[in-house]
Parts: sequence; structure tokens; C-alpha cells
Amino acid sequence: MRPFVHNALPARVIFGSGTSKTAVAEELKRLGCKRALIVTAPRKDEAEVILNALPKELVAGMYANATMHTPEDVTADALKYAEEVSADCAIAVGGGSAVGLAKALALQSNGRIKQIAVPTTYAGSEATSILGQSKDGVKTTQRTLTVLPQTIVYDVDLTLELPAQMTITSGMNAIAHAVEALYATECSPLIEVMALQGIESLAKALPILSQDLKNKEARSDALYGAWTCGTCLGAVNMSLHHKLCHTLGGSFDLPHAEVHTVILPHATAYNTPYAKEAMAKIAKIFGGNVTAAQGLYDLAKNNGAPYSLKELGMKEEDLEKAADIAAKSPYPNPAPLEREKLLQLLRNAYEGVRPE
Repeated sequence: MRPFVHNALPARVIFGSGTSKTAVAEELKRLGCKRALIVTAPRKDEAEVILNALPKELVAGMYANATMHTPEDVTADALKYAEEVSADCAIAVGGGSAVGLAKALALQSNGRIKQIAVPTTYAGSEATSILGQSKDGVKTTQRTLTVLPQTIVYDVDLTLELPAQMTITSGMNAIAHAVEALYATECSPLIEVMALQGIESLAKALPILSQDLKNKEARSDALYGAWTCGTCLGAVNMSLHHKLCHTLGGSFDLPHAEVHTVILPHATAYNTPYAKEAMAKIAKIFGGNVTAAQGLYDLAKNNGAPYSLKELGMKEEDLEKAADIAAKSPYPNPAPLEREKLLQLLRNAYEGVRPE
């Protein structure tokens, strides 16, 4: 057994079907919270489910303007509202935007505002102590236990209405966490097991869901995979894939999950020569005569997800700038970060070519 260090995050997880109907209220009481602010995106159907299930005396209000990449001005507006209604807990209902805003509220209140996350996508952010925020076209991340939700309530029933494309792109986003964990310097034997299990769960579930969105067993597998993949990201440092996605999302305002979906196969191909053992284990999940990068590319494209930056609205003339940003700040990564090679990666992703 090789030497390793493993850090476990102190999060409480409740997983099942119908859990949100009772567990959220129970968790509020367990945390000693009396004024809950529901945080969600403008499309708030699932948040209404939570609102209706809570005793009215525990609800301080709802803030329904959670925004992609957690802009600091949105956080400031939400914090002002939270203070006006004396909120002591933020219940994030939705995907990464809602979870990110609740994390930002916890950070800005120095932990006074506690968090309960109720994910309805497969983003996985709820299982990490990482917060990404954007300001003036730049997205930055930080890691602190202050932003880790006290409780995560996974309710499979709340994912049954997740649209087809978001199901696939959100799932690919989650898989990206596990892929990078496998070649991270902080990867432990436990994280490796969880990463491979998370990738396998989602790789099995997503093709089923692309044909049958109401398949509850596949929904359960996908949500479980999202948790395991998110847990992996919470235990390791991010590498090339996540740094590129933050650059493309924060600086060029591209959609978060879709960018992860497009970039993942190409970042995987870039790192493959320097992480052969990890990539061989990923390739084995997909079976057949494919590389890890090809398996990930096929999983996205064959199930209706976007597979090129061009589709997402990226401008070809911005690729040079993106490569400059990605190469500028050093960070841990298996393969050396060479500007021209990064530019070629981005060009391949822009055109949507299948990795060799």
C-alpha cells in the first residue's frame, strides 16, 4: 500500500426517496435554527415542495435569484434580504447555483447562517467545502469549512423532473470531479474507490435516463454517483479540467455544466500520458476498445449533450485569451501546463473533435 493522507469532511447525509418532506424540518430543529431562508434559482418548482412541507413558523422567506457562477453582487443582495428577515439557515434547493449562493451566505455571515442543501441536479458542490464566486468577469475559488453545508438531504423524487439535457450535462459535471480525483496528489485508496464507483454509477445511469427520465432506479444511481463524485472533489485539489472550466465560465460567461461536459474528454486526453494508471481504470468502466477520453466523449455525445464550445457560444477569437489565462497561474496537474498545448486542447474542444 502506498503512503497517503485522507481528510474526511464533517457532513451529514440523508439519502432516499421522499426524504425532503420530513428530513428538512427535522434537520432545522436539530441544528437549532428557527428562521430558514429557502435559496433557489428563478425556476423554483422544487423549492415550493420544500416550502409547503415546512411548518410556517420555521420559514423566513424565499430568495429565488440564485445565479450561475455565484456573482458577488447577487450574494450581497441575498445577504441583505437574509438579514432583513433574520434568517439563521439557508436551505439551498436546486443545483450548483443555489448551493453556491447558500455557501456564500454562510461565508459572508462568518458561519452564523447555517446550511441545509437539497440538491435537485448532479452538480456535487454540496459535498465540498469549495466556493466559486465571480466578479468583473473573473471567477475565483476558495476552500474553507465555513461553506460546507451542515446537512445534505438527497431526495430522488426531486430529480424526476430534471430535463434531459441538464440530466446528462449535470451528470458529466459530477463525473469530472471523480476523474480529477483519481490523478490528484491527495487521492487516497478510499477516494479512489469512491471515484470509480461514482463514475460507474453515472455512466450506467445516464444512458438509461436519456431514454427514460422517470426511471427511478437510474435516478437513484445518478444521485448516489453525484454524492460520491462530489465527496471526491471535496477531498482533493482541483487540476486542469476544473481550472479551464472556471476560466471559460467566469471570463466568457459560458454555462457551467455544459462547459464541464465539453472540456472533460479533452482535459482527460491532455493528462492521459502522465496519469496512465488512473486513465486505464476509467477506460475499463466504459469497456470495449476505447480510451478514458473517448469513453467520456461518447457518453456525452451519444446521449444528446453538447460536445463543442462552438455550440455553447464560445467565440473562436477568444480561445487565445482563454489559453493565456489557463497557463498564467500555476496549479497541480499531472501533465505540464504548456500554453500552446492548452490552446490546442481548447481548439479541439471548440470544434468538438473526438479525442484520439
